[in-house]
Parts: sequence; structure tokens; C-alpha cells
Amino acid sequence: MQSLQEKAAEWSGVDAEDAFAIDGTNLYEKLGLQTFISLSTNFYEREQIGCRTGKIGTWIFYMVRVYADEEEWFRSIFSKSKKEDAIQNQYEFFVQRMGGPPLYSQRKGHPALIGRHRPFPVTHRAAERWLNHMQQALDATSDIDLDSKTKMLNFFRHTAFFLVAGDELKNQNQAAPCKNCKHPGKHAAV
Repeated sequence: MQSLQEKAAEWSGVDAEDAFAIDGTNLYEKLGLQTFISLSTNFYEREQIGCRTGKIGTWIFYMVRVYADEEEWFRSIFSKSKKEDAIQNQYEFFVQRMGGPPLYSQRKGHPALIGRHRPFPVTHRAAERWLNHMQQALDATSDIDLDSKTKMLNFFRHTAFFLVAGDELKNQNQAAPCKNCKHPGKHAAV
């Protein structure tokens, strides 16, 4: 049976060495706190990237982010959380994971990513959608150099599919009712 890390590498196309190349450089020291705040803000918020006034009128083009995603199924994943809290949770986790102080753990406890994402449908489709938004956020965060963006995106891609693997394992382990059971769903899968 494949481990979650092996599945993540297979599904993401990013091997563990590339996924954890972030550990070879202290990205927090290199980029600073504000860069991680900007990245997470760019991930969750809409950003105006063009505006034009002409005889025909004014048009504004926005890069759509998570809370304004055109897909309702994806927006619904985030619908019960406040945007400000989501931004803070994300940048604190990134800071902690990429060499900075343990901001996330001090406030929320161990990251336990699979457990914290358990209530959500973490599917291949959702991972790709999340990664699309993260790629846009990385591109919009000008303080991140190309080498750091590559390392971060490899980590994000691998981690997204690690969560997919964890979600699939959770679904496999959900209890199936036994034939003569009066308490369906309360027995562990064998």
C-alpha cells in the first residue's frame, strides 16, 4: 500500500525532494513576514488588474480569487470562514512552515493539516482549483523571486495532493453498517 507521501508525489508530479526543497532555504528570513501576508491576501481577495476609461465607458477587469470564485462548489468550501481569519491562518502557517516563528501553532495548536481539512471535500478537482488560485497569488506577489516561487509552488502542489490522499483514506475508513447492526456508522471499518 502506498503511503500518503507516495500518493502525493504520484498525483502532484512533485517528488518529495522537490516538495521539501523549502527546507533548504529559510524563506521567512529571505522574504519577510509582509510577503507572506501579501501572498495570503492575494490568494483570498479579488485584485483589480486593469482599468480603462474611454468613449464607450469604463471597464475594470478583476482576477477572481477564492471567495469570488465562479464555481459555487469551490466557494462553498470557504463559506463558513471569515476572509480575515482565513488570510491569517494561511500566512501564519506559511511563516511557520517556511522557517519563521511558530505563529500558527501558538494560536491554533499543531497544524494537523489532514484533520483540519477533514470537513471539506478535498478532491483532485478541488486541489487543482486551489493551486490555480495559489499560482495567481504567487504571480501577483512581486516580492517573491522566481526560485522561491518554484520551491513554494512545488511544496503547495505536493501538500495539496497529500491532503487529497488523506481525504481518500478518510473516506475508505468510514464505517460501513454491518448487516445486523442497529447503530449504522458507529463501527470501525475492518
